[in-house]
Amino acid sequence: MAVSLTKSAIDLGIVTDNLESMIDFYQDLLGFTYHSSSDRSGTTIHRMMCGDSMIKLLKHDSSPADAPPGGIRGGKGYRYRTITVDNLEALVSECECAGHNIAMPATEIAPSARIAMVEDPDGNWVEFLQLNQ
Repeated sequence: MAVSLTKSAIDLGIVTDNLESMIDFYQDLLGFTYHSSSDRSGTTIHRMMCGDSMIKLLKHDSSPADAPPGGIRGGKGYRYRTITVDNLEALVSECECAGHNIAMPATEIAPSARIAMVEDPDGNWVEFLQLNQ
């Protein structure tokens, strides 16, 4: 049986020990919209919206193991997320000026598409995609 969607986007949870820097990156630098926060069972959760998708930043009282670094070639499992934008060059420049590692500069991958990969404060890769219309 296929999934019967009730929302046209997915929610993504990111576990961090670096909560304030992650909030600065996703909310202040990228401009995601604050939604809500809560504390329960030893976990603080901050929620923000990226379009219809919710990004949840979670900080546990006890620190879990780190995921392997290195983006798409660093290990198995979820390695990056893609956000489609119309200001790729400016966004990458702002991220670089704010001190974030640019894992892949703006690169044409097809005549109608350019991507860039930026590391968030925890080293998670965020892909920005710009489609030429």
